[in-house]
Amino acid sequence: MTSLPPLNGALSSSLNQSIARARARIPEVSEEAVTGRRVNLVGHLKGDIGQAFLSQKAVDSIATEREQLQIRETRLDILQTSLTFVQEAASGIGTRLEASLGVDDQTGLETAARDASNAIGNIFSALNARLGERYLFSGDATATQPFNDPDQLIADIQAIASSATDPADFNTQVDAYFNDPAGPYQQGIYAGSQTVSDSDSVSAADPAITNLIKGFAVLSLAQSDLNFALIDNNPEILQNAAGGLLTAENEVTNLRASQGLKQEQIARAQTALDTEETILTRSFNALTGRDQFEAASELQQLETNLEASYLLTSRLSNLLLLNFIR
Repeated sequence: MTSLPPLNGALSSSLNQSIARARARIPEVSEEAVTGRRVNLVGHLKGDIGQAFLSQKAVDSIATEREQLQIRETRLDILQTSLTFVQEAASGIGTRLEASLGVDDQTGLETAARDASNAIGNIFSALNARLGERYLFSGDATATQPFNDPDQLIADIQAIASSATDPADFNTQVDAYFNDPAGPYQQGIYAGSQTVSDSDSVSAADPAITNLIKGFAVLSLAQSDLNFALIDNNPEILQNAAGGLLTAENEVTNLRASQGLKQEQIARAQTALDTEETILTRSFNALTGRDQFEAASELQQLETNLEASYLLTSRLSNLLLLNFIR
C-alpha cells in the first residue's frame, strides 16, 4: 500500500503553522497564569514599555528605602529598650536614699547604696547594646564597645573619697573626673566617641547618661563597710548626689523622648511608602498585569487546539489508499 499525497497542501501547512504558534505560546501563557504578569512586555505595551520600566524602578526603590527604614527602626528599638532599662535601674534609688538620710535609717541607706553600686554594672551592660557589629552607645566609634567592667570606675571614686579634704574638694574632683573631656571617665571608663554623626546613635558620654552614672557612683560610697569619714560626716554629699540622680532620671526621659520622635518619623515614612507603593503597583499592574483566570482559560484552549491539531495531522499522515477507497 502506498500513502496518498496530501489531500490539501494548504490544510497541512495551516496545521503546521497552528501547531508552531500554539507550542510557542503555551509556555508564555502558562507563566502568565501563574504570575499574573505579561511575559512579552514589549509586544504587549509597544510604545508604553518605558513607562512600565520606570514604574518598576520606582517600586524597587521603595523596597530598598523600606529596608533601610526597617534597619533604623530596629536600631532605635534597641536604643529605647536599653534606655528604658537604664531609667528603670535608677528608679526609686535616689528617693529611697534621701528618705533614709532624713530619718537616719542606716538599713535603708545601706540597701540604697548597694543598689546604686549594682546599678552601675547593670547600666554598663545595657549601654553595651549593639546591632550586628555596631555598638549603639559608642557615638561615632561604632566598632568599639563603650564600657568594660565597672570596677575601675568604683575604685577611682573611692580613691577620690579617700583623698578629698572636704565636700567642696570632693565635688570638684568628681565633676572633673566625669565632665572633663580629658578626664578619666571620658578617656578611659567610656571607650567610645564623644561625637555622634548618626542621629540614630547615642554617645554614653551624653550628659544625661553621665550624670546618672555619676550619681550612682557617689551614692555607692554610703556602704557601711567602706567607712569613708568624709561621707559619714558630710551627709550633704549624698543628699546632693541623690538630687542629682533624680535630675538625671528626667534627663534620660528627655533623651528617650528624642529617640521616640525619630521612631514616630520612621513610622510615618513607612506609612507614606506603603501608600506610594500601592499607587505605583496599581499603575504597574495596569500596564503589565494579566488576569490569571483569563490566562488559564487561554492555556486550556491552546492545549485543546494543539491536541486536536496533532490528532488531525496524525490522521492525515496515516491516510492510506485502502482507507480512502473504503
